[in-house]
Amino acid sequence: MRRPVRSSVSRAARALAAVAVLAAGFGAAAPAVAADGAPLPVGITGESRVDLSLQGDNGDVGEPQVTLRLSAPGDDEPGDDGVIPVAHEGEYKITIDATGLNGVAAVKLPCTATGMTAVCEGNEINAGEQYNRLGGIRMDLNGQSEAGDFGTIKVTGEGEGVAFAPLTIDVLVGGPELLGRNLSEPKGFAAGDTYNAPVGFRNAGGMAADGTVLHFHGSRGLGFPDNYGNCAYKQTTDGSLLHQGTDAMCTFDGTYKPGTAYALAEPLKVKTADFALNDVLSYGFSAVSAQQAKTLLTTGGYTPGTGAPLALKEVPGASADDYSRYTELDLPSHNIYDLVLTGVTARGVAGDTVKADIGFRNDGPAWLSALRSGGEPIGFTVQVPTGATVTKSPSGCRATTIAQGVKGYLCWVDTPLLENTKLTFPFELRINTLVENAKARIALQAWNNPSEPNQSNNAAWIVLNPGDEDTSTGGSPSAGTSATPSPSPSSSDDDASASGGTSGTGGSTSSGGGSGGLAFTGAAGVLTIGGGALLVLGVGTAVVVLVRRKSAA
Repeated sequence: MRRPVRSSVSRAARALAAVAVLAAGFGAAAPAVAADGAPLPVGITGESRVDLSLQGDNGDVGEPQVTLRLSAPGDDEPGDDGVIPVAHEGEYKITIDATGLNGVAAVKLPCTATGMTAVCEGNEINAGEQYNRLGGIRMDLNGQSEAGDFGTIKVTGEGEGVAFAPLTIDVLVGGPELLGRNLSEPKGFAAGDTYNAPVGFRNAGGMAADGTVLHFHGSRGLGFPDNYGNCAYKQTTDGSLLHQGTDAMCTFDGTYKPGTAYALAEPLKVKTADFALNDVLSYGFSAVSAQQAKTLLTTGGYTPGTGAPLALKEVPGASADDYSRYTELDLPSHNIYDLVLTGVTARGVAGDTVKADIGFRNDGPAWLSALRSGGEPIGFTVQVPTGATVTKSPSGCRATTIAQGVKGYLCWVDTPLLENTKLTFPFELRINTLVENAKARIALQAWNNPSEPNQSNNAAWIVLNPGDEDTSTGGSPSAGTSATPSPSPSSSDDDASASGGTSGTGGSTSSGGGSGGLAFTGAAGVLTIGGGALLVLGVGTAVVVLVRRKSAA
């Protein structure tokens, strides 16, 4: 069944609609009850736009595209008693009318549903939005769905003492779907090189796009040397290293036909820094008009470009296999870094407390971006010399059992890790019994890591009261001293960053680390296998699986 079609609304336009919804649901703080007996204003929130793809890529089967909630005035944080504040008590009814999707799409509604309508009832509305979930709405293509079909779902509410702001959900079938051209790293590409990215898209939808916007992002180690007049740029150099980098948006007028591919008139130049390693380049095209894009740019902190405009050209005979929904590339995939642990030598008599400032640094030249793992920490173990007790440890370390019968500390270093990072982990040790040349090993665990070819300095020693000929804090321990901490990193998130300090004084001296265990980080800061990050803290004792968090594009 063919329905009248309004102009297509893209992801960027939906972002504008989402801002309006948020403004309505999370305005200025309001009391939990309306003043002077006026009805309590409550918003009905959820996605205001759903595009159904003719390619069948409409999210996980059975998972709703829209989650309906009620947004009431007040704070949804629990009180001291753990109880969520209540904004309204009294019967209310929410009606979901999906009859506007007859002949457009199949729909599954929450609550008590009859055909294409449903009713959700309740007698209490909490403050805020988090605890007022009504349910989800799932939409799928049916035998009548055609490109250009358009319909709406209307959600309204009623209840004594409550004024509900309704929600309208627009549903478009087979709108423009702009899939990006896949990227690949050239053979022999190295840090410092410039990548000529073949950026483009193919409209796999059932309708033409009236204008398009290109958004591209490069993480901290990537830059874009060209500057185009129809693009605007924003550079983020503060805050989390995970989110630093450059973003750009470019607007293009014109009509982009379904089933047709387009490419930039010239490749997008991407300059890699000397420290770059597994930095993320991502891009995507949205079917949004130039005017809608300009509205976004004026509020997004972007600076307009000043050069000649960037253009798009049609690509005849392009293969659909060269295009996909998500287009990103880790660049460059090869570079090296050098993690170094430094130990300490101290002298004292029984009853003395000495400082042991352990050092950790990255001698580069690459940084550990860890962008794919979401910044999972690196851990190293610290044993305690015989005859001594730790009286003070850094906030980035916690006591643990390193191996059976071996007590010590597990210390964490946050990633991403800059190419010139230098950290100090200040310990204080009380000498209970004077033991000459008492040694304790500090070590990153061994791992086969091509990004760190120099693995001779991943272990070091704390040495108390060395003999006249043994003052080295380096050296390779025997195989039997390699140990694994038992706790999982997830249990020590609060201690994931090292506590800064000054170099040791009062009878202790720092020294370079000797040969020993290898860094157990992978090419991006951890070893990534099958979408998960494996952090191996020892041999044969414990393997900690860190869940991969998705990277921001």
